[in-house]
Amino acid sequence: MKISTLDHSLSIGAWVSLLAFIMIACTHNNEDRQGRFESAVSSLHPSGDDEDRLFVPEGLRAEVWAKSPQFYNPTNIDVDRNGRVWVTEAVNYRDFNNDPEDGFKHFEGGDRVVILEDTNGDGRADSSKVFVQDEDLVSPLGIAVIENKVIVSSSPYLIVYTDETGNDQPDRKEKFLTGFGGLDHDHALHSLVAGPDGLWYFNTGNAGPHIVTDKDGWTLRAGSSYTGGTPYNVENEPGLISDDGRVWIGGVALRINPDGTGLKVLGHNFRNSYEITLDSYGNMWQNDNDDQISNRTTWLVEGGNAGFMSRDGSRFWRADQRPGQDIPTAHWRQEDPGVMPSGDITGAGAPTGIVLYESDALGPQYEEMLLSADAGRNHIFGYLPEPSGAGFELNRHIFASSVDESTSDYVWHNENIGEDKWFRPSDVAVGTDGSLYIADWYDPIVGGHQMRLQQGDGRIYRISPENRALHTPDLDLQSTEGQIQALLNPAINVRYSGFIRLKEQGESAVEDVKEILSADKRYHRARAVWLLANLGDAGITEAERLMQDDRDDHIRFTAFRALRQNNPERVLEYAQRLARDPSPPIRREVAIALRDIPLDESQEIILELIKGYDGEDQWYLYALGIALDGKGEEFYPVLKEEFAGNSSPEEWPEIVADLAWELHPRAAVEDLKARAASRLLPEAERKRAIVALGFVDAPEAADAMIALSEQSLSDVSREALWWLKFRNTNEWQAYLEDWEAPPPDRPLAKKPEILALNEVVNNESASIRERVQAAETMAADSVGGLYLISAAAQSKLPFELEQAISSVIFENPDRYVRSLAMGYFTRPDPGQSVNRENILSAVTDADVDRGRDLFFSNCAMCHSNGETGSSFGPSLATIRNRIGRSELLDAIIEPDASVTFGFEPWLVTTGDGRAIYGLRLSDGNITVVSDVFENRYFFNAEEIESKRQLSTTIMPDAYQLELTEDDLADLTRYLLELN
Repeated sequence: MKISTLDHSLSIGAWVSLLAFIMIACTHNNEDRQGRFESAVSSLHPSGDDEDRLFVPEGLRAEVWAKSPQFYNPTNIDVDRNGRVWVTEAVNYRDFNNDPEDGFKHFEGGDRVVILEDTNGDGRADSSKVFVQDEDLVSPLGIAVIENKVIVSSSPYLIVYTDETGNDQPDRKEKFLTGFGGLDHDHALHSLVAGPDGLWYFNTGNAGPHIVTDKDGWTLRAGSSYTGGTPYNVENEPGLISDDGRVWIGGVALRINPDGTGLKVLGHNFRNSYEITLDSYGNMWQNDNDDQISNRTTWLVEGGNAGFMSRDGSRFWRADQRPGQDIPTAHWRQEDPGVMPSGDITGAGAPTGIVLYESDALGPQYEEMLLSADAGRNHIFGYLPEPSGAGFELNRHIFASSVDESTSDYVWHNENIGEDKWFRPSDVAVGTDGSLYIADWYDPIVGGHQMRLQQGDGRIYRISPENRALHTPDLDLQSTEGQIQALLNPAINVRYSGFIRLKEQGESAVEDVKEILSADKRYHRARAVWLLANLGDAGITEAERLMQDDRDDHIRFTAFRALRQNNPERVLEYAQRLARDPSPPIRREVAIALRDIPLDESQEIILELIKGYDGEDQWYLYALGIALDGKGEEFYPVLKEEFAGNSSPEEWPEIVADLAWELHPRAAVEDLKARAASRLLPEAERKRAIVALGFVDAPEAADAMIALSEQSLSDVSREALWWLKFRNTNEWQAYLEDWEAPPPDRPLAKKPEILALNEVVNNESASIRERVQAAETMAADSVGGLYLISAAAQSKLPFELEQAISSVIFENPDRYVRSLAMGYFTRPDPGQSVNRENILSAVTDADVDRGRDLFFSNCAMCHSNGETGSSFGPSLATIRNRIGRSELLDAIIEPDASVTFGFEPWLVTTGDGRAIYGLRLSDGNITVVSDVFENRYFFNAEEIESKRQLSTTIMPDAYQLELTEDDLADLTRYLLELN
């Protein structure tokens, strides 16, 4: 069907006029709504007693609703239709770090799921019972209570416990899905939630590989180069292909039918999104962490690539960081094509649970508020998402916190600051009465698979109106009225009970459901739209009417989403109707729906969608890229003909230039080369063309880049040369065999004499004396020491050699070799250890200026203070927002106790006598390692003798740095002064 024949009940002009009227009204309404929200959260007040208080907005109160020993170490919570709170515990949290023999609490029978209830209505949980304890529950990270099913996320399993008798005990256990990576790991399988469409949504972190088969036999295969964090996460694999023919990377967002069929990937390439939440329109929201300064909260577009790893999952962001890119830009690849916008960058921290609050129980100013917990920052962040083009604007505020940062910064030397920072929100959930529940892991430290409180204490807060009681509704699920009440309930998974029962009624429920369309609250109307599309022909007809005629674009795109799922054979027809809709979010949804439709069927619709691009909306451009996924080569000539005509590449309109960048088809190489070399274009446009060219995996792209590197324009030649050197280590290596690459800036010296000594060390036929002499000589050499550490990590050294090496290696000239040796050899007794209590008591009066000098002479080689220093190690700019003074001192004294995720050192040795330690940036045919000076080294697979992730940190401890107690007090105070 020609695009010109699209059927509209209103003309485009009439639609635009109507939209202008609606937009004016909505703008005023949104500004008022946003203003009321910002006013409410602008001033927080303390609520609760001094020991357990939170700071919350005026008019709200926070109370400790439950605490240990009613439960321990809460990782995730959910609320059932009776208003009870279900908790997954992680008591057996990382026994490899937190040994029960050292006093850490441990359950021999496995971790537990606990049910908490306020039976007498006094605002406190007075009932605590164990629903299940199971050896298969190893630090479970998610729970969903859906009908009589309790769904627990505990890698490698998604487990469904069914309580068929209603006695709060499981009668049946099913390993619903299996094959997820991340056993006993934070980057593992996360919580499931029921969507407004009656399907189940969940996600998993990047501790793969995730090789999971649904009950239809469809298999997901998602991996990357990420390993480490636990002794079990030692193997992963990038570039895996799933049964849909696509490469999904790292952390993934998934949807599945309640019967276990229809597993589908909805987004990928996260680092570790702790959980996913949906609003009633079907929008997906999540946060993600980086253990640096680039944590974020974002809307997730269907099919979105979040940008943590390279396209095949083999390279970390550091390997691909381009000159001039700051960490957030590089970390989420915001200047790469094919990557979704990053959302709100929240900085350093540890994002955890997230929920979209759809209720007015706390007050109308909080309706449709997105809440994101950050355990590292001691906050619950609040957003009121506002549509902006085809995406959303997220303005962050603090909704709840253990410290009052709304009026003044908290002072590090306050005597209560330690316990104030022990608030570690792991999850936030909505009660059936509209109250909020916050699970508090409660510990002095967060991250790195560490904990300090050996008994696993935890708390659950309840936030409610200060002067109004909220009551748990009594839901009669046997009546249509009760089912509708359940559908409209604030508790997300409770809504499923109403949805599924109304759906079972079929067309007989249509009239009752249509009554919801007159509700005051738009999110209630949206839930009715999803239902109508599931209620047979009569319901579908009504949903089609709403898609076409409703004045609210939220309802229109919800109707389109619902019809796309439930009436897929008519998707093209619906897309044709909406391709010229004046609403960018609706056209965005149309574009996303075309991803798997062949170009000969979708081309005219795509052309119409392209006409709606304003030249600036990055979400819209990304959606067009999704529509053209896999079709770029075929579509590119059409794009040029329709929108560029006979104009030269340097005269292209924005849409052609932007889509050539987003799609970077092979057919565009000569055009991109012409734009990159044009003196008529500004430098930024030339650079953008070079970037697009750099993503074309073809020999002619490499040839074009070589030609550009010889250009007289200095910005062009410099940029092109960088891409050649970079691509010569990955995708273009085979294309650049004849290109004479410049020598590395800092080549590694080859030491054949070390290889000869190493042969003696490993020669079991040689005398022990000869082997010891060779080992001692190696241990005194910086390269030789690395070969010995590699051998020790592989358990290749006999006891006599280990003893001999231990007596020498801690005098090695390279202090980082000495640090790495700590985990594999026995250091001679350093003598009197420092007195922690003396240091901690001295911190208050310590010398900040001297601490600053100590930072730059000892720490700045690897760490940044926020302004200067190195980015090799984690930034220390906001370290005080994550840990207290005692924990910070411990990290300086014993850095091996907690190695930050992503900063585990790797050691590579080669067959020609070279060795390097540092961060592994990529793996595969080429391994890239960055040393502590941020020099990069590249190794072909065939030249590597050994490649191992080490158990120790590169960071020297206080003894090796020769820091006195006064030094440690001064350095600790300086770091605690940073903000």
